[in-house]
Amino acid sequence: MQSLYTNGLEHLYDAMYQTFINYEEEYLFYSTLLNKYKKNQVLEVGSGTGNLAKHFIVNNYNYNGLDYSEDMVALAKKKLACNRFVQGDMRHFKLNQTTQSVIITGRTSSYLLSNEDVHNALQAIYNNLENQGILCFDFIDANRFIKSIKGGVKMVHHATFKQKTYYRESLLTPTTSNNFMFYWNAKYYEINADSRKLITQDDSEVRAFTKNEWELFLYLNNFELMECIDKPSYMFDTYVVVAGKMA
Repeated sequence: MQSLYTNGLEHLYDAMYQTFINYEEEYLFYSTLLNKYKKNQVLEVGSGTGNLAKHFIVNNYNYNGLDYSEDMVALAKKKLACNRFVQGDMRHFKLNQTTQSVIITGRTSSYLLSNEDVHNALQAIYNNLENQGILCFDFIDANRFIKSIKGGVKMVHHATFKQKTYYRESLLTPTTSNNFMFYWNAKYYEINADSRKLITQDDSEVRAFTKNEWELFLYLNNFELMECIDKPSYMFDTYVVVAGKMA
């Protein structure tokens, strides 16, 4: 199936998620945390099409973004007319210089499907953080979310952006393949008058975590758990973790 993050579909993602997520509220949440720990320099992992980035940039943060999709990076650069975005894999990346903080947004942690992926990502982040740097990320809470989709659950979301209306039909089904995983089968439509046109179908396997899992992952990779904040999102039960780099 065609990925939603490339081959022109990054524009669909950009349109729909500006309806799903209030990026100004997201900025206020993350900037409050960064200010609390006196961090003005930030790398956003999973920066997408730059919808959160623009708030950091206009508020004079030393901001850079990293995303796995080259097309998402290209669209972010075009939209914001800046060169603060790079393509990269959160499991294996190397910045030109260390940063004060790393945030992983939009539940991007859900694509760390294996424990090896988690360890590799945490080590890459550790190596790119300065001393006393912080890591902040959200994750889908397995204890709540997996229970809520037992047996398979269908969810429908509508989005209107720039006079176009879109429709997403998602089927979420737990799987026992590995860890706390679920299949996310999504069909995307454009609505015209009384008809709907299928744009694409996106099928993926996604991971949820427990708080205890992340506490152990962080400890094993030399991070100190500082906060764990309950933060519901438009579709998932999530927590946000703040962790500090240990010497």
